[in-house]
Amino acid sequence: MATTARARHYAGVSAEERQRERRDRLIEAAIALYGSQGYPTTVKAVCETAGLTERYFYESFANSEALLIAAFDAVSHRVIDHLDTIRREHDGTAEERGRAVLRGYYQILKDDPSGARLFVIEIARVGPAVDEVWAELLRAFGELLSRTFAPDADARLKGTALTRAGAVGAMVQIAKSWIRSGYADSVDTVAASAQRLCRVLAEDGR
Repeated sequence: MATTARARHYAGVSAEERQRERRDRLIEAAIALYGSQGYPTTVKAVCETAGLTERYFYESFANSEALLIAAFDAVSHRVIDHLDTIRREHDGTAEERGRAVLRGYYQILKDDPSGARLFVIEIARVGPAVDEVWAELLRAFGELLSRTFAPDADARLKGTALTRAGAVGAMVQIAKSWIRSGYADSVDTVAASAQRLCRVLAEDGR
């Protein structure tokens, strides 16, 4: 029993904690590689970047697609949580708050090119399981935008599903074009263009 306990704890860190730490390293390595080299990238390359052997990859992930989903999920939560914080803490008008959220979105994409490429470009058309995760992100992003531009419309969100889908699709398409241009326009210019399209959410929420 004592030997087992020592095996499960090394330097005060449990086996479960060490596995979580290895999983996180693989996810961060995947974000960097998928963002710079595209998807798919070999398991070997991901493990080398993470500083781990391949046996640790299969400790946490069944295959490369599972890692892609985990990496995308990590980036998505960072983006949505950051934007929702901007939305909740902004005390200006809905128009001002909307500009701040959109500016925050495009600033994140510019500040983290690897995450941006994964978040916007590499995730598309990989397979059904990935499509499901992508659709969930678009839904969450659409609801966040709707609450930003039409803060009193929560009770009518279901009635604006098509409008939200259209607005989010436009935001993503703008992001794709901007990323592929090498971020040629300023964040403010891109956010202003996106805001003109998002104003339909305020109208649809009335």
